Amino acid sequence: MDDEAGLAIAFEEAKISYQEGGIPIGAALVSSNGKLLGRGHNMRVQLGSPIHHGETSALFNSGRLPASAYKGSTMYTTLSPCDMCTGACLLYGISRVVIGENKTFLGGESYLRQRAVEVIVLDDPACRELMERFIEESPELWNEDIGVEKRVRSKEGASQS
Repeated sequence: MDDEAGLAIAFEEAKISYQEGGIPIGAALVSSNGKLLGRGHNMRVQLGSPIHHGETSALFNSGRLPASAYKGSTMYTTLSPCDMCTGACLLYGISRVVIGENKTFLGGESYLRQRAVEVIVLDDPACRELMERFIEESPELWNEDIGVEKRVRSKEGASQS
């Protein structure tokens, strides 16, 4: 499977999450021989789960596999992976991470590279447009997903959480 086909599966998942009212991040895990092992999308809203991001959902949906199944595999993700998803890729020995876009969020790409994972950013306009639309429509939900609390100004001018 080439990188465009793998990212297309991840983007389909991102659209599903968006249509379900969730965060539009999708992922697909593909073995070294091109077999789709698992696909998934961010399900934090849908499941009320703090750990069901796109990449972790793809891993979950791949089922229980021997560690060797991940050797040489590629994680396709529509957005730069957060620290948790970066760690999951490292834990399972995923060799490549192909990212749709990293303009709306820059995750652990440099750490992946430090750990000898090949990182490719495709700078896909459709991935970026969907994420930008979501951030504009649901800034509170986006901030929650990336672990940021919005600060509001009190009448006295001091910042409050």
